[in-house]
Amino acid sequence: MTALFLSFSLSLFLSAFILADSQSFIGINYGQVADNLPPPEATASLLKSTSIGKVRLYGADPSIIKALANTGIGIVIGTANGDIPALASDPNSAIQWVNSNVLPYYPASNIILITVGNEVITSMDQGLISQLLPAMKNIQNALNSVSLGGKVKVSSVHSMAVLSQSDPPSSGSFSPGFQDALKGLLEFQRDNGSPFAINPYPFFAYQSDSRPETLAFCLFQPNAGRVDSGNGIKYMNMFDAQVDAVRSALNAMGFKDIEILIAETGWPYSGDSNEVGPSVDNARAYNGNLIAHLRSMTGTPLMPGKSVDTYIFALYDENLKPGPGSERAFGLFKPDLTMTYDVGLSKSSQVRPLIISVSEGVVSLFMLNLYEEETCILQLSGMLVSIVFLITFALIFLSVLIIRLHQQPQRFHCLSRQYRAGAFLRLGFLMHNCRQIC
Repeated sequence: MTALFLSFSLSLFLSAFILADSQSFIGINYGQVADNLPPPEATASLLKSTSIGKVRLYGADPSIIKALANTGIGIVIGTANGDIPALASDPNSAIQWVNSNVLPYYPASNIILITVGNEVITSMDQGLISQLLPAMKNIQNALNSVSLGGKVKVSSVHSMAVLSQSDPPSSGSFSPGFQDALKGLLEFQRDNGSPFAINPYPFFAYQSDSRPETLAFCLFQPNAGRVDSGNGIKYMNMFDAQVDAVRSALNAMGFKDIEILIAETGWPYSGDSNEVGPSVDNARAYNGNLIAHLRSMTGTPLMPGKSVDTYIFALYDENLKPGPGSERAFGLFKPDLTMTYDVGLSKSSQVRPLIISVSEGVVSLFMLNLYEEETCILQLSGMLVSIVFLITFALIFLSVLIIRLHQQPQRFHCLSRQYRAGAFLRLGFLMHNCRQIC
């Protein structure tokens, strides 16, 4: 009877915990290189019907920023590469940019990050590269001048091409030609507590190695895994391998305390006839299994027990983008607001069940993935069963606070953050003592 009761309680709590907190690290890219996008107000309503908690804009469209006001959705806005010279050379230009794009909307619109430029370091434009850090500093100073320096962070987004080595992940390192520029950026970001933003795409890795086993590795599907020859860790998916390569590169330069943010990742559902990889099945598998992976809080081998903030590319197709057909086929939603395919983001989507198995004093927790295969999250035995039993009811109160936070975000914002932070510490302690078998 006790085992059954524990099974029910643990399943109930962890289901609520995982799903309720999923909004904190699942974001989406909202590109606008299109002529058929729905009105911003319709998009805001769509986002509220999903578990997407953050939106990244490539610019600072006021109509979108205003439409997202009072939704609680985190907003990332950006400056164009073409804005960087003026922002770098004139502090007043940065002040004007903040006064125009942040102050009129904050805090009703929850602007959390400003990205200065996109993939500037790998553009090979030496003039622009040299101006990137001064532009970031001027934006930061402009935020500081209006007391927003600790609330709105400043970063820049990089492509995986900044790495000269990524396989195995433990050998990850930045290209020597970029290290001088990156060192200054990373020192700035460490001092200001902003994340290192990167664009990992397993899709492109598969295009360069289109073997069936590589596809399974990229799509989070069953595969033999790949062992890192540097540390013996077995990787079961390309996403974790790419992210840990970035982690290793940051660590190698002495920036172990800088967080990583996944600014873009996704998989196209269509492409040109000569493109390898685009399909609805592959896109559904990658994005759906990525979301399940993030929600599991498994983390990566080098960053276990937490999920990196991840912005999926993209909210809509951008029908005016140049390049191969796949560039115009990343959207999770169509302009009429219907799903291109279902990856479990809609609040009305059927939730994948958690399965609890109790046998001979061992409690195993499983989650069904998109292919109805059981993925083990953790096993508990002995004293840990008692620990879970004792803390489950205390943590249920956290779930209630989170629910009320979504209902009354302003009133419960600070309080819920305190409880959630404490809960993560308790859950982290529990996970540290669990025997993970996945």
